Amino acid sequence: MLGIIRTSLYCIFFLFSLVLFGLAAARLEYTTHLPPGDPLNNGHNFFDPIVVELLFSAILGMGWAAYGVLTIHHMREDRWIFSFASEILVLCILFLLYLVGAAIATSIWGDLSFCQQYRACRILTALVAFSWMSWIILTFSLTASVFVAIANAAFFSPFHGRWNPRESTYSDRRMSRV
Repeated sequence: MLGIIRTSLYCIFFLFSLVLFGLAAARLEYTTHLPPGDPLNNGHNFFDPIVVELLFSAILGMGWAAYGVLTIHHMREDRWIFSFASEILVLCILFLLYLVGAAIATSIWGDLSFCQQYRACRILTALVAFSWMSWIILTFSLTASVFVAIANAAFFSPFHGRWNPRESTYSDRRMSRV
């Protein structure tokens, strides 16, 4: 049951990161190709560094979510990132990246209700919303992984959560199946 919940959280995180990626890319495309006479920045092209950070976070998030789903669903045991401890470490890094991105974006574009008639403002509002929603899903994923690792004393067990020493490729003792 917990594997289904964790897989679902990773799938939702992937979708939110995908939307965040699209919104950040749309914002970057707009600000780096301003039409002549645009009132934003007097029509001079620019980019917001926090949008680049959110784009980078979204790319990492999509990659990690896909890896997490495949690892949990197919019971993969890769050498590099296979244990609950390594999953928790990666989730902590993503947690911080999304938290910083969402917090800075909120401090810059917190209330754009005055300009919702413009597409650029709606994109920024959605960008802030999806950065926070992604962070919330990451918080749930991180909490679930920490609880599973603590409850089962499984920090160095494969993070798919169905470890069996007889079938594991990383068991100290290779046993044949009976």
